Amino acid sequence: MTHLARLAALAALAAGCAVNPATGSRQLMLVSESQEIALGRDYDQQVAASIGIYADSGLQHYIQQFGARLAASSERPNLPWSFRVVDDPVVNAFALPGGFIYVTRGILAHLNSEAELAGVVGHEIGHVTARHSASQLTKQQLAQVGLVVGTIASPEFGRYSGLAGQALGVLFLKYSRDNERQADDLGLRYMRRVNYDPREMPHVFEMLTRVSQAQGGGRVPEWLATHPDPENRRGRIEQEVAALPQSFSGAAVNREEYLRRLDGLVFGNNPREGYFKDSHFFHPELRFRVTFPEGWTTSNGREAVVAVSPEKDAAVELSVAKERTVDAAASAFLTQRGFTSGYPARTSVGGLPAVSAAFAAATENGTLRGTALFVEHDGAVYRLVGYAAEAHWPAVQAVAERALQSFVRLTDPAALAVQPQRLDIVKLEQGTTIEALARQRPSPVSAATLALINQVEPQTPLERGRLVKWIVGPALP
Repeated sequence: MTHLARLAALAALAAGCAVNPATGSRQLMLVSESQEIALGRDYDQQVAASIGIYADSGLQHYIQQFGARLAASSERPNLPWSFRVVDDPVVNAFALPGGFIYVTRGILAHLNSEAELAGVVGHEIGHVTARHSASQLTKQQLAQVGLVVGTIASPEFGRYSGLAGQALGVLFLKYSRDNERQADDLGLRYMRRVNYDPREMPHVFEMLTRVSQAQGGGRVPEWLATHPDPENRRGRIEQEVAALPQSFSGAAVNREEYLRRLDGLVFGNNPREGYFKDSHFFHPELRFRVTFPEGWTTSNGREAVVAVSPEKDAAVELSVAKERTVDAAASAFLTQRGFTSGYPARTSVGGLPAVSAAFAAATENGTLRGTALFVEHDGAVYRLVGYAAEAHWPAVQAVAERALQSFVRLTDPAALAVQPQRLDIVKLEQGTTIEALARQRPSPVSAATLALINQVEPQTPLERGRLVKWIVGPALP
């Protein structure tokens, strides 16, 4: 590069630097605000398709109004802020560039006040106002690294093509420890600006720690998985709060108001959206059943149900086709670029009309071979695909095709009637403990789980008149 070219490059980089209004620091930013918003809108569609939006208009309106009030106090109030509850039982919250914020119904079930919710939502707003996600995208552009979506399959298998990528398709940017500290500080700033009691924010970290411990030290809450947890993060926030002017009179906690909004919230996995019993998959709403290969890793996603072989070199996928007939669905799938196939053959699966075809798909990393089956059922077309690397397909073809052929109407009345568990908000008529109350008021979950969502111990004394979260409903299948 010539001296003149270097100067031009430096000038371009300097033009991309700006002072961030939230942090006061200079940032190299190759993503403009309009591009940031466009990115957020694009990924917002992926979130809706891959995770799903929780079907409760009242709760959605509440979260939007709640988040908008916090965002209005931020340094970027004019972004097209969007706050939504996603239909996911895990404990999580996340932000996309441009002001798209999400909380799961799982984290709502574990929070105990509006002030705690303000700490979570304020933290996510902080990631947006500090442009952490946009900054990450800038760094990836500089490194010429593309965005990577998750897949249930191994990286070796997942890179074959878009087939395995349908298992899960959502972007979650991970943040550095410095980013986390900054978002914590900004979250604290925003909750104070709208007069929520900052002393409630450390309870969020305490809750996350308890959820992690309850899971046996295995899978941590998703909010910690995507938000690396610095040492003693709770202690640092407690120090920040202690350094504030200690006049918190009038600061809102709004415990009861928050809890009453959770009444009826779906808790845990929702079997209405499909569930596994061993290798058998049941979908009560869509009224079908499929048996996947035994010993394969299964995943029930919003867009596809997937089973991957133990060696992670073969898969069976089930999804709903966009087309309205089996012929149109088969044609759309088999005429994709790089695909070759035999002539689709009409057949019947479980008494339902179907079309089947063998196919090969050429990819940058070799050829995939498989069988595709398209089945008409209750006004929809289901696409079932079994596939593997070309060399491995003969070894798994029989077991994969057996899974495809297992698609059948669901007629079992018990499976069709299955219902999710829900939160019931109970006002205590006398002083008690979770442990004692569980003996009087049956619940499908343990006293330890009930204590966890109420942020107490099973033996903690609870005063008369207190609202507690209770889980009601049948045992999950």
